[in-house]
Amino acid sequence: MSQLTAEMKEMIGAQQCFHATVSKEGIPNNAPKRSTRVFNDETLIFTEGVGGKTYQNILDGSKVAVAVVNREVLDGYRFIGTPKILDEGEIYDKAAEMSLQAGMPKPKAVILIKIDEIHSLKPGPMAGKKIG
Repeated sequence: MSQLTAEMKEMIGAQQCFHATVSKEGIPNNAPKRSTRVFNDETLIFTEGVGGKTYQNILDGSKVAVAVVNREVLDGYRFIGTPKILDEGEIYDKAAEMSLQAGMPKPKAVILIKIDEIHSLKPGPMAGKKIG
């Protein structure tokens, strides 16, 4: 089980995250998800607003890779994880309320991503290496 550090949490909160999934046919998809945030030390969360390719790929069983980079300090991370779809319940209700308060529509679902691996995206010898 991989755990987020304080530095990783800070970067996720301050930078745009991009989510990669793959279709049943093997076609990759990469999309920005501005609602990405830390749920706990081992889990990321985001709201799925439009139900597009990312959501369909998750429905079809794709894992998710989340990349975040801070270009100012030339550092970043890739989190590979297993998604869980929530479309009701306490977690969904709280996330939906946050979306509405931010002026966004009520989400189709909330996705929890249990982090299986963490990789460095820092340039140099550690680029792409598993660190957690």
